[in-house]
Amino acid sequence: MRARKGNAVKTVFVINGPNLNLLGKREPSIYGGKDLEAISKDCLQAGEDLGLMVDFRQSNHEGVLVDWLHEAGEQAAGVVINPAGYGHTSIALHDAIKAIAPLPVIEVHLSNIHAREPFRHHTMTSPAVVGMICGLGPTGYILALRALADRI
Repeated sequence: MRARKGNAVKTVFVINGPNLNLLGKREPSIYGGKDLEAISKDCLQAGEDLGLMVDFRQSNHEGVLVDWLHEAGEQAAGVVINPAGYGHTSIALHDAIKAIAPLPVIEVHLSNIHAREPFRHHTMTSPAVVGMICGLGPTGYILALRALADRI
């Protein structure tokens, strides 16, 4: 099914967690040289190509991310989330994702979390999402948007 139903364009939230505002500067050997603004532009273009309206956001504050998930539950057709470090620690994000079910949520990580430190191998959020993409850099966001377009 396409992302459009009649003339209505579906909105997808792309939510980014802590320290992602430092992309391009912070550990480029792990996270790459592309900054979050460039990733946002890529997502907006991909959304347009897929017939989706992309609402791209970033916060370093866990409660703000929870509030945005609740907002998505009321306003969006799906969510792409890069919870960053909160993915490994946040039961609150896990619960917020579960609370907005059956809204599809796809988790994205720029790096391959399974090839990094052992504490990164598991995320608290992954049991609550419909799928996870990791290790593909910024392309993971585009793949997640394509997957959501197919689901909604």
